[in-house]
Amino acid sequence: MFILKNAWISIKRNKGRNILIGIIILIIACFCTITLAIKNTANYLINSYKNAYEKEVTISFNRENMMKNFNPSDESSREDAKEKFDSIESFTVQDIKSFADSDYVKSYYYTYSLGLNGNNIEKAEIETDNDMPDFGGRGRKENSTTDFTLTGYSSKEAMSEFISGTYTMSEIADNAWDIAFDGNYAFINSELADYNDLKLNDKIKLEDEDGNTYELEIIGIFKENEDEGSEQLSMFSNSANTIITNADVVSDIASKNEDLKANINPTFIIDSYDNVDKLQTEFYDKGLDENYVLKTNEEEATSGVSSIQNINSFATTFLVITLIIGGVVLLVLNMINIRERKYEIGVLRTIGISKIKLTMQFVFELVIVSLVALMIGAGAGALSSKGVSNALLANEINSTNAKTEEVDKNFGGMSDHGMKDQMHGRGMPVVQAYDSIDAVVDIKVLLELLGIGLSLVLVSSIASMVSIQRFSPLTILKERS
Repeated sequence: MFILKNAWISIKRNKGRNILIGIIILIIACFCTITLAIKNTANYLINSYKNAYEKEVTISFNRENMMKNFNPSDESSREDAKEKFDSIESFTVQDIKSFADSDYVKSYYYTYSLGLNGNNIEKAEIETDNDMPDFGGRGRKENSTTDFTLTGYSSKEAMSEFISGTYTMSEIADNAWDIAFDGNYAFINSELADYNDLKLNDKIKLEDEDGNTYELEIIGIFKENEDEGSEQLSMFSNSANTIITNADVVSDIASKNEDLKANINPTFIIDSYDNVDKLQTEFYDKGLDENYVLKTNEEEATSGVSSIQNINSFATTFLVITLIIGGVVLLVLNMINIRERKYEIGVLRTIGISKIKLTMQFVFELVIVSLVALMIGAGAGALSSKGVSNALLANEINSTNAKTEEVDKNFGGMSDHGMKDQMHGRGMPVVQAYDSIDAVVDIKVLLELLGIGLSLVLVSSIASMVSIQRFSPLTILKERS
């Protein structure tokens, strides 16, 4: 108690010097709070971006393996390559369900497509003379043996063209997304709709080469957004003759005609990228042709955090520099303080105060001043850090909101159908403005700040500890006289 009482009296007696020390510690505390808050925000952003991507695995054709021994100048090599290519076994919906039945797979979705001809609708194309320029042939596909590509999606998550903005709904029925995946319904391109004078709720008929017909009701009309910078010209877009439905419709059609060549593209959501090799081995054991290989989206998932990691590194460097400069300044001030109070130390030592108690008094003085300055500095830093962190987040907040609104628009307005929640995991981070100080300066930051402050106090108190242990009270008083 004597030490604390004496320390408090000394603080009040030397107000100017302690106010100066307090201001320095306050500034250090303020900068440290802002820096720690920036690091906190950066770590939050990094985790948000990493979590924004589900760990996806797709099945891709292993061309490198197929072309390993291929010699284009050798006729027999070409024949062997053709025979090898023709022997590759495709997989089915049942295969996908079998693959997905794995401890490493959390969920899955897929697209299923095949070619059909029109029955009561015509393919969107315009016959041109040989003298007419070739505009890239987009939308005409002379090599195709069928008029239309019927693409079925297993779920909304599989509709990547709408998520990426390649397709946008221009007209859509009110209950479209309630029935789209549970019945014979379709979305058609606006160009195809105009070409055949079709509108919502009209019914279209498609047929296979055996003459079997399939009827679908139009519940939505979409348009394709051309890529910026595309130099190709065409009368119709690539998707002009693409008809979108659900995967069950395509699967049902494929099951009725074994001659139809269907193309299926699955995507598996896994628990960890570390398990990809094990999953690939498991797929091979379940019958996947070894000319297929698994690919992940790991590179895409980690590519967006490099700039944020730079901010985090800069904040760490700035914090270290602040602490070094602050520690040196406090050490110098404390040495000056000891010199000025040398006579006081001599008197206290002469009347019997031990070196340990005297050292503790000087440390407590600095601790009391530091705690007050740290609290004020933490408050000021917290108020400032909210604005600084939101400024750092501004681009991410705006881009996330814009992307959410864009995807919502692409699907024809899906806010009431849970699409925003489903977009998390498809490359859209959860980033929002901070509404309170606690969101940036949490208990972790405050504890770190307290640890930094106490560390600075101990470092700057080294001068007093060494000096007091070295001083001789008689020598001090003799020099004074």
